[in-house]
Amino acid sequence: MKWKRSERLVDMTQYLMEHPHKLIPLTFFASLYESAKSSISEDLTIVKETFEERGRGLLVTVPGAAGGVKFIPTMTNEDVKVVAKDLMEQLSKAERLLPGGYLYMTDLLGNPTLMNKVGKVFASAFANEKIDAIMTVATKGIPIAHAIARHLNVPVVVVRRDSKVTEGPTVSINYVSGSARRIQTMVLSKRSMEKGQRVLITDDFMKVGGTINGMKSLLEEFNCELAGIAVLVEAEHEGEQLVDEYLSLVKLHEVNEKSGTIALTEGNYFVKGGSLDEGSINN
Repeated sequence: MKWKRSERLVDMTQYLMEHPHKLIPLTFFASLYESAKSSISEDLTIVKETFEERGRGLLVTVPGAAGGVKFIPTMTNEDVKVVAKDLMEQLSKAERLLPGGYLYMTDLLGNPTLMNKVGKVFASAFANEKIDAIMTVATKGIPIAHAIARHLNVPVVVVRRDSKVTEGPTVSINYVSGSARRIQTMVLSKRSMEKGQRVLITDDFMKVGGTINGMKSLLEEFNCELAGIAVLVEAEHEGEQLVDEYLSLVKLHEVNEKSGTIALTEGNYFVKGGSLDEGSINN
């Protein structure tokens, strides 16, 4: 089959977007489309320019015999602000109020379009980090973890509250949860991670940071390294914060159950995160 350039461009673009952060040799595309490497290079230049002009991401070229191209999904700060604004508009509805100052978020976490955008937001912020896995605690953090993992092309590790027979041997820890200072347990299968992996922790909601702190302790038990922390919504509160270095997309300042008002602002993403350019990507 003789591929037309238009056909190559469409197929090549789809392949790159389905395999983010994967180094792909030019010889792979040359063999796949039965085309000269010079033609493939010209095609990739078109794809690269389109990605960057449309804010879809970066196409990084790695020189040398073992080199190739790598697609890095990224978002501009302007696009991230649109996602944050949409999220705040939906979270600010009075019917989302729950006792204790919490917000009902299950429908948003189950929205694949929104979660895909959120995943790309955090994947963009951590695109320059070496990340081997995404860790979260069951159950509400799972959609966010999978969304980030899709754009970073890494596996998801799910921490549970109790052990399952299907998990095999496990490691468990006790940790202090939230402002109530209750002792709770976290369990993770011994097969979930390998020693030395760099792990990005994520969760849907953080108040004091007890759950995230517990996951950090689990990383230590597995001799793994913390690569970063991504939080969808953080809540402002008085008292000690157990987690310092993290990125949040939205910040919850105040909930007034009597008046049905919810005060939200952008999180610290725009201070600590931000968009990348090709020069800042580590090959």
